Amino acid sequence: MDFNLSTLFFSAAAYLLLLFVIAHGTERRWLPRAVAQHPLFYVLALGVYATTWSFYGSVGFAERYGIAYLPIYLGATIAFLLTPVLLMPLLRLTRDQQLTSLSDVFAFRFHSQAAGVLVTLLMLTGILPYIALQIRAVAESTQWLVGGETSPHVLAVVFCMTVAVFAIIFGARHVTPREKHTGLVVAIAFESVVKLAALMVIAWVAMSLAFDGPIGLNRWLADNPERLQAFYQPALDGPWISLLFLAFSAAFLLPRQFHMIFTENLKPRSLLKASWGFPAYLLALAICIPPILWAGQVLQPGTGPEYYVLGMAVLSESPVLVIVTYLGGISAASAMIIISTLALSSMTLNHLVLPLTRARPRQDLDLYATLRWTRRALILLMIAAGYYFFLMLDPGEGLVDWGLISFLAMAQFIPGIVGVLWWTRANVWGFIAGLLGGALVWLDALFLPALVGTEPFFLLGFPTAPESASAIYGLATFWSIAFNSLLFAAVSVLTPQTGPERQAAEACRDLGHPMTFGTLVADSPAQFVVQLAPVTGDEAARAEVGKALEDLGLDWTENRPDRLKHLRDQIERNLSGMMGPVLARMIVDERLELDHSAHQAHTQSIRQIEERLESSSSRFRGLTAELDRLRRYHRQILEDLPLGVITVTANQRIVRWNSAMQQLTGICARDALGNRLEDLAHPWGRLLGRFMALGQAHAHDQAQVPGDGTRWLSLHRTSIGEPDKGRTNDSLLLVEDVTELRVLERELAHSERLASIGRLAAGVAHEIGNPVTGVACLAQNLRDEDDPELIRESMEQILEQTHRISNIVHTLVSYAHAGSTEESPPEPVRLHDAAEEARQVMVLSRRGKEMEFDNRIPPHLEVAGDSQRLVQVFVNLFSNAADACAQQGRLVLTARERGDRIIVRVADNGPGIPASALKKVLDPFYTTKPAGQGTGLGLPLVYNIITDHGGTLDIESDVGGTTVTLELPALEGVA
Repeated sequence: MDFNLSTLFFSAAAYLLLLFVIAHGTERRWLPRAVAQHPLFYVLALGVYATTWSFYGSVGFAERYGIAYLPIYLGATIAFLLTPVLLMPLLRLTRDQQLTSLSDVFAFRFHSQAAGVLVTLLMLTGILPYIALQIRAVAESTQWLVGGETSPHVLAVVFCMTVAVFAIIFGARHVTPREKHTGLVVAIAFESVVKLAALMVIAWVAMSLAFDGPIGLNRWLADNPERLQAFYQPALDGPWISLLFLAFSAAFLLPRQFHMIFTENLKPRSLLKASWGFPAYLLALAICIPPILWAGQVLQPGTGPEYYVLGMAVLSESPVLVIVTYLGGISAASAMIIISTLALSSMTLNHLVLPLTRARPRQDLDLYATLRWTRRALILLMIAAGYYFFLMLDPGEGLVDWGLISFLAMAQFIPGIVGVLWWTRANVWGFIAGLLGGALVWLDALFLPALVGTEPFFLLGFPTAPESASAIYGLATFWSIAFNSLLFAAVSVLTPQTGPERQAAEACRDLGHPMTFGTLVADSPAQFVVQLAPVTGDEAARAEVGKALEDLGLDWTENRPDRLKHLRDQIERNLSGMMGPVLARMIVDERLELDHSAHQAHTQSIRQIEERLESSSSRFRGLTAELDRLRRYHRQILEDLPLGVITVTANQRIVRWNSAMQQLTGICARDALGNRLEDLAHPWGRLLGRFMALGQAHAHDQAQVPGDGTRWLSLHRTSIGEPDKGRTNDSLLLVEDVTELRVLERELAHSERLASIGRLAAGVAHEIGNPVTGVACLAQNLRDEDDPELIRESMEQILEQTHRISNIVHTLVSYAHAGSTEESPPEPVRLHDAAEEARQVMVLSRRGKEMEFDNRIPPHLEVAGDSQRLVQVFVNLFSNAADACAQQGRLVLTARERGDRIIVRVADNGPGIPASALKKVLDPFYTTKPAGQGTGLGLPLVYNIITDHGGTLDIESDVGGTTVTLELPALEGVA
């Protein structure tokens, strides 16, 4: 049965047009997003692994090597069964660092552009002949169906042009891995269904034509045991291990596989489903091969074994089946070429074109369009190069042979993958040495002999006879990988590893981000745009900074250094997806500079190290584990302290904020870290900033917290030192909420006042009794007095006495009510007046009447504070002096200014305080008085009140008396 070329051409064109519609419809949301992103399409899209090799060539391979065709499917199955330990770590790494190709992975891990260039060149060398193989399969199958009336070169050109258009339209629409080619994935999934359906139908038809069904096939095999013997014999002496290893490597290292598995992955969970779904797909393909092989051996359809699939369709005499089978081959070839050229164009752009040209776009240039059109041009060049290799290939060479040659090229990257995922000591020199060594063996043993017919030079005695072909692949695999691994390990051990390389190795192992040391010169996202614009152009710079801000949940007003460093790292990762990791790092390092000399860079680095340790997935062992436990223990101590802990850099940036601070302020650590102190929410920014500005080691302050009233705080500050380096400019703040203590002190102070009133009771009664008696006498005299002048004089005396009583009562009431727990706002207080009011209270008592008060405080001296609390200070001091002094006791009050401070001295002529008691007089409830005559709270309350006002208290005592010195900030010196 012959077909004319126009029928096949229009069938293929209609099929490719259907793919266009599927891809376009998916992109335009004709297919619901939930359906288009279903894991089933992702799993089926991985069927791009099955090329014309699997569709046509596997039958020919089974003809020559029997069941040895099976490792090609089993090796890929093993790779996907190892998804949790192999593919998932690679997926997380590529997603986290936005790596779009294997070249990006190695360039990132070994921090070397040379590594990316070498991987790209080897990829191109190994894959372009494989692309040529697909072109050849389509051209030869078409030529066979049309009876040889058309040159295969013309057919190849038409096919290449069609596939190139599809690849450019739907494969190069985006320039970053953030934007997935969902339409392309769905179209490739459809092609995988077509391949599988066509192959399964052909297998069934073949069994029906040759054996009348599966039962007849079993009967034929029973009658021809030599067929089974020939089929199974390679299992005994064939290169199973080598073939399994090659297929295992190709399953995730081939450019098309890497692109579909990692770059086009939308959800990591889809890969877990593919770990069993894709092997099931391969199993369905694999079981179709033996029936087609045996049917072809019986029916001899007039084609070579590699095209038995097409021959079976022709023997069925069903034009529809022939067209479906032919389209299955088109699917296998087109899917491979589209995805491979898409992946190779990205690699070539990132690692050959951009680094070599060093192009610097103008600020008005559209970077995205430039990259997009460059990739499209590269896709055309790739397909043209594939066509050139098609012209060079030996027509007698089997389809599978070139497939295995490409597989072995991919296997050269396996030692490097070990270095990426597990061996952190590996370095770029070892990787390059191993890759060059293995590649030379591969070129010498397989590639050049197959391409130009040379003899192996390095492996003397290497078998080249056709009958020893299976041994060729086994030996080439063994020696190339052995040479590669030996050089990789030896050179890595013998040569040093650079710092950035070590960081990248840790990032690959921990699946985190490489650490950057130093502080940014730029202090806002807007400055990022300005600095990137000369390289990326204005539009791209603003777009990339905007995307990075969106990724991190930040806005354009962000100015925290640690968040800006995260922004810098995110921009580098985003650019890596477009330009490759090495070039992206060069651009970011050049344009978004870091200052490594600043001390705060060291502080920020410590935070980064701590964050990395906290999020590390590695298990520490031995002494390292003990040190990590000790670090976590010390960190937990800071977190669990009932005091607020804040670490502040020299430029007032917060780098530590423990849970006690979060509970006290309501500001979580994530919002506080990186901010300046003054940028914190009211009232904490002003309060803490003011404390740091004063430069004091200790202070007491209050905060008006919305909804929580007044909070009293005790603040402490110290400089942070480094071992062997002395003090730094960083500070440690301790914040203690003493509100409850202050309320208790106020209540105790009030109780002390009431106790004082009790002690004053006798004197108060006497003070009030005298004027009351006088009023009574005057009133009695008025009853019998007729002289108006005497009456008027008596009434005036009565008013004078009642006024005296009123003053006494007012003084007592004022003193008793002072010191409530509600805080009064600071106000100017004349120290002379406060002392005088306290004297008036004291003279109400008997002991106070006996004291001589000499108030020499200048009337103009003022402080800012609570007048009633300062009166309490003087009352307590006067009361202690009155209790200590014998008759003829005398108190002298003096004051003077010293800078912005006021020094007040209260000196008595009493017997003094014993030296043993002097150290304890400020302790609460300590008293030298007999039981029941004192509470021991007088001097402690004085001390607290003075310190609350920002002052100090000092007591000196000897046999000549006691002097209490108060130092308070003057009114002008109070902030």
